[in-house]
Amino acid sequence: MVARRKITAETDNSNWQAPKKRKPRKPMSDDQRTAAAARLEKARAARAEKNPDYGQSGIHLTLRDLPDDYPTHPNKVKVWIKTQKDLASSERAGVKQGIKGAYARQCDHEGYVRNMLKYLRDGDWVDNFYGEHQEKRIQWTCVAMAYEKDGTPKRNVGTRYPDIGVYTQEMYNEEKGVSNDGPRERKRIKKRNPRTVAKIKKKG
Repeated sequence: MVARRKITAETDNSNWQAPKKRKPRKPMSDDQRTAAAARLEKARAARAEKNPDYGQSGIHLTLRDLPDDYPTHPNKVKVWIKTQKDLASSERAGVKQGIKGAYARQCDHEGYVRNMLKYLRDGDWVDNFYGEHQEKRIQWTCVAMAYEKDGTPKRNVGTRYPDIGVYTQEMYNEEKGVSNDGPRERKRIKKRNPRTVAKIKKKG
């Protein structure tokens, strides 16, 4: 057997002292919180006056001068991102608890967050919905027509086209010869149980 080599430490830790524990901060009152928020807002305004690009890092150039009431203003989108991240975090806890459908909802929130971050970075909104809770639907507009081999224009329901406006489901049904009355209910035909018939034959 090979004798084990004894390792001796050469570092001198005799003067080591444990770090001091910081005292926990006292919770702020409502008045203190309001005053702190006012000071922070004043400091941000002062920085914005000195530097026009303050707070615009990571924001695409086409989004920086949008009016405040724009549907997808960057300030609104930042709030939506925070909301969706909180929702994704709660659904992630639901996944650990084994709640049905929690993982699908988590992926939906996380995908929406990725699309909003892409919008802030590239200036292109690629999601079919918008809003803090994805409650509003995007209106797509066709800028270049596409055609079938026989010359018929290709259209998607819900998309706005320069020649006809919004292409509706009724227009699609009319072109395809489908009734607009809605799907007909099929009568449920109760199938006979072959086992029952076999038993009857055996008894006879």
